[in-house]
Amino acid sequence: MSELKVKPLKPRDQPAGQATAAAGVAETDSTDAINPEELREEHEQRQQHQHQQIEELDQETLQKILYQMVLIRRFEEKAAEAYTLGKIGGFCHLYIGQEAVAVGALSAIRDDDYVMTSYRDHGHALARGTSADEVMAELYGKAGGCSAGKGGSMHLFDRDAHFLGGHGIVGAQIPLATGVAFAAKYKGTGQVSLVFFGEAAVNQGALHESFNMAQLWKLPCIYFCENNQYGMGTSLARAMSLQDVSQKAHAYGMASEFVDGMDVLAVREATARAVARARDESLPTLIEVRTYRFMGHSMSDPGNYRTRAEIEKHQERDPVKLFSDSLKHKGVMDDAAIKELENRVRAEVEHSVKFAEESPLPAPEELYTNVYANPPRGYGQ
Repeated sequence: MSELKVKPLKPRDQPAGQATAAAGVAETDSTDAINPEELREEHEQRQQHQHQQIEELDQETLQKILYQMVLIRRFEEKAAEAYTLGKIGGFCHLYIGQEAVAVGALSAIRDDDYVMTSYRDHGHALARGTSADEVMAELYGKAGGCSAGKGGSMHLFDRDAHFLGGHGIVGAQIPLATGVAFAAKYKGTGQVSLVFFGEAAVNQGALHESFNMAQLWKLPCIYFCENNQYGMGTSLARAMSLQDVSQKAHAYGMASEFVDGMDVLAVREATARAVARARDESLPTLIEVRTYRFMGHSMSDPGNYRTRAEIEKHQERDPVKLFSDSLKHKGVMDDAAIKELENRVRAEVEHSVKFAEESPLPAPEELYTNVYANPPRGYGQ
């Protein structure tokens, strides 16, 4: 598996003397060179750990986690189909391969906690509880969408679910989520702010300003770097001098973790630790989740910068299949139960397409709404 050109999926140990802050420049070490046998052994250990975690959760929670992962996968497949038929316009970034990240993380927070993410937001909205009907209608640009047809694929929004976007500008959501965490602390609500972003956003200055403020002011914000190893078509190795994103928190004295993003329960477990830190101590955390997108950057990306062999190697650890296999291994669900779950998901997705196609387009006067808090005289006439 050396052709993957990624580090083994094991948590990074902090260098000596860096328990609270970085003491110097991190050096590239031997973990940059992959030992295939070591990696295979590590994956087996992780699967065994997932089996142990399953024993600690109730059946309803486990089945809900699988349902959400399968829902995201089938929804995105249907969205790709609709896009190729010309029913969805603009950009469309799919979440296939990364389902364990959103589902694992959002299963560990309260309903009143806040969530923000980037333009690859379909999975987060669904995992947060926005209906498939509303998400699909928004992709179609219809009035029945969660943003009333005015946001599209990259700007999903659901106030009732405390899901504040869907942001098209790389890294734009990071300082906003930091501000939400500040507001929660100021009001004393006990809420936590979660923000998801890709590894390409790590090079944005706004991220580092946010990290500094969050640690300095002790804000309950959890920063999730969904490291799928490519910023559009540029590999991590070509764009970042220090590729171990979790280490970047040390410059600010911030807690950090490195997590296997193909293991939904590992993500849930790490999130729970970060949530406890945010809620009990009002401290931020950076979580680097190493994952992989099975599709191109967007529907218009042919993905010529990756080989088929590379993609297939990562698909061996498909997070949906890994988790369903673990549930079967532990006797939580059998093949018949999983098939029944799949049928329910497919029915929900098919209904979302029907809802989107039958939903009306936004009325022309909607061009003038949601622009000004206090519209000037004569506006929209």
